[in-house]
Amino acid sequence: MAQAATAGGVTATGDTHATSSFGALFLGAIGVVFGDIGTSPLYAMKEAFSGAHPLPVDRMHVLGVTSLVFWTVLTVVTVKYVAIIMRADNRGEGGSLSLLALLQKAVADRPGLLALVGTLGIFAAALFYGDAAITPAISVLSAVEGLRVVRPELSPFILPLAVVIMLVLFSIQSHGTAALGAMFGIITLAWFVVLAVLGVRGIVQAPGVLAALSPHYAIAFLLHDGWIGFLALGSAVLAVTGAEALYADMGHFGRLPIRLGWSLIVWPALILNYLGQGALLLTNPAAAANPFFLMAPGWAGMPLLILATCATIIAAQAVITGAFSVTRQAMQLGYLPRMEVVHTSERERGQIYMPFVNWTLMLAVIALVLGFGSSTSLAAAYGVAVTGTMVITTILVSLLAWHVWGWRSRFAWALMGLFLVVEAAYFLATATKITHGGWFPLAAGAGIYLVLTTWKQGRRLMQERQKDDALPLEQFLCSVSERVVRVPGTAVFLTSASADDVPMSLLHNLKHNHVLHERVVVLTVVTDESPRVCQSRRLRSQAVRPDVFRITIHYGFMEDPDIPKALANARLSELGFDYEPMRTSYFLTRETVIAAREPGMPMWRERLFAFLTRTATTKADFFHLPLNRVVEMGGHVEI
Repeated sequence: MAQAATAGGVTATGDTHATSSFGALFLGAIGVVFGDIGTSPLYAMKEAFSGAHPLPVDRMHVLGVTSLVFWTVLTVVTVKYVAIIMRADNRGEGGSLSLLALLQKAVADRPGLLALVGTLGIFAAALFYGDAAITPAISVLSAVEGLRVVRPELSPFILPLAVVIMLVLFSIQSHGTAALGAMFGIITLAWFVVLAVLGVRGIVQAPGVLAALSPHYAIAFLLHDGWIGFLALGSAVLAVTGAEALYADMGHFGRLPIRLGWSLIVWPALILNYLGQGALLLTNPAAAANPFFLMAPGWAGMPLLILATCATIIAAQAVITGAFSVTRQAMQLGYLPRMEVVHTSERERGQIYMPFVNWTLMLAVIALVLGFGSSTSLAAAYGVAVTGTMVITTILVSLLAWHVWGWRSRFAWALMGLFLVVEAAYFLATATKITHGGWFPLAAGAGIYLVLTTWKQGRRLMQERQKDDALPLEQFLCSVSERVVRVPGTAVFLTSASADDVPMSLLHNLKHNHVLHERVVVLTVVTDESPRVCQSRRLRSQAVRPDVFRITIHYGFMEDPDIPKALANARLSELGFDYEPMRTSYFLTRETVIAAREPGMPMWRERLFAFLTRTATTKADFFHLPLNRVVEMGGHVEI
């Protein structure tokens, strides 16, 4: 599941892609959006017949599992995501946080439903981080494990090689992926062509596998095997890992390139390959140990291994980039503290690098590779995060369909109910593996959820305390003595509270320095619940007095806040004064949070919030303020 991943050189918003041609967007979508789901054939069928709950390799079970995979991909990906969920765009953007922001506006007048939507949306985002650690680990491991088939004598080097690949992959993130991005689409397109060719080769040898296209075999398999068949759902769902990326990456590539890429290339290639693996198992049950690699002719073993490794690296890259994007969205929406964001491309705004996220994710991935040791062990952990996110997405989109789209017909609700029942069954099947590794994404999701909600609630409490102690701006201006010394230049005082109140930094500056600048600006940055804000809505200025201004700057949750740039781009009529960068100083308040036994959060959560505030990147860096024009004033806030 790659959330909001970005290909180098390919960035777009919604369905209006001025920066890239349709061909570039189409190829970019092939390389980034489908990297995760495109590598599922490496392990999905293998886990059904040689995983934690192996099935007998006979005709009934082979046709049953192949049919189950086919109808799962058709129902979950083609119908649910491509046909329905991709309609739920927030000004062109997709993904769990975009959906959350969109739905929160629709149910803002219903507090109970709003709380439920917020909880589900945040937990879906939290589950993504567990998924983001597992995806690179299982993808690369499943490819490198092909050495057991191609060169069995090199089997002891599987884990070291996987770790080396991870080290190299995460080490190059700071340089950006623009240079590699151009190759992503070509390599992944070649991968899908190979998947289709191998699949057709297998089908020709055992055409009887085409019977699996009938849902009869999937139903008969589940009814015949009972509990074991139910557990097999946990393997079948691996075929749709990465489906969430179709929705999450919509803002970067648009609906049409993703829908065409899926319908014309990816879906046919995947289905042909799964049918080909099923055909191989019908003729050679011993191939269950690794049907993907054993499906290829002997001479193609090593080239296929190299291509598979490249494809899984691309899939891992998409998830890593997605982790950067989701983290930035969470920061802008107020769910995470400020972190360092490095732009790695001058042309593409989606190309970012976040050091803390990168190295934390690398340690988690390597720990998973060494701790689980094989793709089979990791598969148990993988399905829980994927199915949990799918269930949450279905619930949120169902609410959106009711409140925004006006879907009130019985057919519409029967369809959404079908999705929910199917995905709930998959989740329950994977939940049986919690003790075998499924605990990891749940534990990671719970931990991230705790951090996200603690930061959001802590910021709210802190702003309430500041509001209680604040002095209204008009009252302050009336009380300021005419004898206060006025010094040349413009002073910009940043505040995260209401622009109607006096910033703490302004009070401290007057208290300690006994001066006011000839022009005072009280500035507030607001993040809207939309991905981007058009230039005409960027800045609002109000003159409180001829020498005092309130300014509010609006950004979308996908945008990078740059205060000097916003002020410089504003017209004189918008600002109300002449902005001179070299005669402007920025005054910030560095708040020190003190956990107090007051009504609010439990003490341990208040201490966690205080720790998070200490680790946050400075406001000067986050808002791109010139450091030689910044003055910081200290302050204490008890929550």
